[in-house]
Amino acid sequence: MNGLFAALRRVLALAVLALTPLAAKAADPPPLAAFGNLPEIESMALSHSGNRIAAVMTIGGKRMLLLLSSQLDQLRTLPLQDQKLRSMEWVGDERLVLVISQTTTLPAQYVASQFEFFHAIVVPVDPSQQHYVVFDGDPSIVNSVFGSYGIRQVDGRWLAYFSGVERERGARGYYTANGRTSLYGLDVERNTRRQLVGPPPDGASNTWLVGANGDVAATISLQLRNGSWAIKVPNGPVLAEGVNRRGEVGLVALGKDGTSVIYQERNPADSVTRWFEVPLQGGPAREFIKAEDVRRLFTDRSTGRMLGLQRMGAGKRPELFDPQHQAAIDKIYAAFPDLEVTVSDWSPDFSKALVRTTGNGDSGTWYLVDITRMRASAVGYERVAIEPDRVGPISTVTYKAADGLEIEGILTLPPGREAKNLPLVMLPHGGPHSHDEEVFDWWAQAFASRGYAVFQPNFRGSTNRDEAFMRAGFGQWGRAMQSDISDGLAELARRGVIDPKRACIVGASYGGYAALAGVTLQQGLYRCAVGVAPVSDLASLFAEEVNTGGSNGMLRRSLLEELGPRSGFDAVSPRYFAAQADAPILLIHGKDDTVVPFDQSDRMADALRRANKPHRLVVLREEDHWLSRAGTRLQMLEEAVAFVQQHNPAG
Repeated sequence: MNGLFAALRRVLALAVLALTPLAAKAADPPPLAAFGNLPEIESMALSHSGNRIAAVMTIGGKRMLLLLSSQLDQLRTLPLQDQKLRSMEWVGDERLVLVISQTTTLPAQYVASQFEFFHAIVVPVDPSQQHYVVFDGDPSIVNSVFGSYGIRQVDGRWLAYFSGVERERGARGYYTANGRTSLYGLDVERNTRRQLVGPPPDGASNTWLVGANGDVAATISLQLRNGSWAIKVPNGPVLAEGVNRRGEVGLVALGKDGTSVIYQERNPADSVTRWFEVPLQGGPAREFIKAEDVRRLFTDRSTGRMLGLQRMGAGKRPELFDPQHQAAIDKIYAAFPDLEVTVSDWSPDFSKALVRTTGNGDSGTWYLVDITRMRASAVGYERVAIEPDRVGPISTVTYKAADGLEIEGILTLPPGREAKNLPLVMLPHGGPHSHDEEVFDWWAQAFASRGYAVFQPNFRGSTNRDEAFMRAGFGQWGRAMQSDISDGLAELARRGVIDPKRACIVGASYGGYAALAGVTLQQGLYRCAVGVAPVSDLASLFAEEVNTGGSNGMLRRSLLEELGPRSGFDAVSPRYFAAQADAPILLIHGKDDTVVPFDQSDRMADALRRANKPHRLVVLREEDHWLSRAGTRLQMLEEAVAFVQQHNPAG
C-alpha cells in the first residue's frame, strides 16, 4: 500500500504542475489570492455507506456545495456564495445537513447588539426535492439551532437531533421569553420534529447524550449560579453529581459498548481535567483518562458510542477499540509518514475514509481511501496554485523562556532561501488557548512567500502540552505570555536565522492583542504591528463578556481566573499605553465581530490618534471574527502584507 500511495502522490504532483498557469515564472511567488482566498476545497463529508461525498468547493470563482458519487459523478449542486459554513454531515445516504451561521443585529431590549445565529439546512440528494431550513416557518420556535446532538437511524428512518428555543404566544403574537433550550429529533425526510426534552428551569442549563435508539441516554444539568451539577438517566438514578464553581464539567460520549457514560470535570484542587466513566445503570465512576492527553475523540455517528481517541503528541496515531478499525487507521497513516494526517470522515466499518493531508510540500490534499480494495484516490486540492516547491519549509523550534520554561514554536521559512539573517514576521496565535502545528498555514505561508521567516510561538497558555502549561498563562496577559513571544525572537536571532532588527509582529484575536502589546507594553522589538480583531482594553472586554453572558457567576469567576484580578486590567491594556507605541500600527477589524467587539479597535485607534502615533484602521464590512468571507479575508491579507512590506521590507 505504501508503494501505491507513493506512486499516486507523484502523479498528483504532476497534476498540480499541469494546472498552474504557464505565464508564471519559477521565481515569482503565487499571488496573495492563492493564500488569502478560501481554499478551493473547504470541507468534505462521507455518507453512511461511503458511496457518496459532499464537498464545499470554489470552482471558477463560484462557491458551491457539491453532492457526488464515490466516482465523483455530480448528483446535485447548490450555490453558497458568502454563506458562512460551520459544519456538514450526512444523514444516511440521501440527505446532508449543512450548518451555516449568520450575524444578526438584535433589537434594543437585548444586552448584546449582535448575535451569531446558527442555521441547519437539510439538502436532499435528489435535485427535484427542495432543501429546507430546520425549525423554519413555525412561529412557535426560533428558526435557529443551538447545538447538534447527532444522527440516528430509528425504525428505518433517519433522524437528526438539535437543540432549539421555544417561543411563547402573547397578545401580539409569538415572542422569545428566554434562551433555554429543548432537545428535538427531526425526521429529515418528512421535516417533522418531536420534542424529547423540554427546557430546564430558570438559572439552569442542560446538555444531552442521545442513545442508539434515538432516545435520551443521559442528561447533565448545571446550575449557572453556583455550579452544582448532576448527570441523570431518564427514569433512572443520578449517575454523578457535584459542584464546580467554574462550570468546567460536561458530557463527552457514550462508552464503547453503549452501556456507560463518559463525562469530564476539572478538579479545582490540582487544576486537572479528567474523563470519568460511569455505568448507565448506576455505580461508581472510574477515571478514564486525563483530558490533557486527548487530542481528538472518535465516536460512532449513528450510535454516539466512543470508538477510540487520538492522544496528544507529535506522531501519535488514533487508537481505536476495534482491531479491524485500528488496522485500517494504521494503513492510512503508514501511507503518509511525513505529513500531518487527518481522518476526516469514515464509513461505520472503516472500509472507506476521507483523509486530508498537509505539511511540507502539501498545501492541503483530500483522498478517498478504500481500505478493502487497497486503493486511494485524490479527490481534490485545497490550493492548486501553490505548487509543492512553493510551500515554505515548516519545522518546530524549542527554546527556553526567561524563567526557564520550555517553549515550542513553529518556524516557516521562505521557499528556496537560506535560513540566515532573514526578516521576521512574529505571528502569535489567537485563543489564547489554542496552538499551532507543523501544517500548511495560509497566513504564515503568505508572508513566507514574500521572503519572511515566520514564527508562531506556542507560549504558555497554549494547548500543545499538558493542562498545567495551559493554565500557566492564567493572569499572564501582557506579562509572561508576552515575554515568551519575544524570547522566541531572541532565540531565532541567537541561531542566526533572523535579523532581530528587522521584525514585525502580526496576529488576530489574542494574537492581535499580543501584536499591540509588543509595541506598547514592550519597547524596541518590532518595526511594525498588525492587530486583526485585537483586544486592546481588558476591562471593556470583561464587562462585555459578563453582560452578554447574563451576569452568571460561573462566567465571571472563569474570566477572572484567566485574566487575573480586575485591578490589574489597565496595566496590561495596550489602549492605555498608546502614547508609548514605538512602531506604526495597523488595526483590522470585522464590523460584525461578535467575539471581540469592533470598538476594541475603534478605541485603540482613537487613543493612537490622540497620542499622535502613526496608525491606520481598516474596517472589514460584513465580516465576523473568523474571517469567514473570501473577499474580506483576502482584503485583510493584502492590507497586512503591504503594511509589513512598507515598514519592514524583505529585500
